[in-house]
Amino acid sequence: LKQTHSMENVVYNEHGMLGYSVDAGVIPITERNHIQSVYLLLDEAKRTQEIRSFRKIDDSFKKIVVTKDIVIPHYDEYGILTVNIYDFLLDPHILEKNVNSCQ
Repeated sequence: LKQTHSMENVVYNEHGMLGYSVDAGVIPITERNHIQSVYLLLDEAKRTQEIRSFRKIDDSFKKIVVTKDIVIPHYDEYGILTVNIYDFLLDPHILEKNVNSCQ
């Protein structure tokens, strides 16, 4: 649990340092990305639980799951990008890549 909160803080602080307006919970209309921090995606049931809120959001803004799991950045069938925390922090263009360039 401590690692989960630490990772959430890293994601939150990183976006703040990059000049983004960061908000937890209610997302203002001006936001451009919805980000879910998940320490570990242990199985498909956990992934389904974590993206449930994304599937309820009816807008065209990018939806991203950041995890400590080592994954190749990819988009799922709902258009949700999954990346690991290291790529998220070290690749300044990770959120700009499209499906083809992430695979």
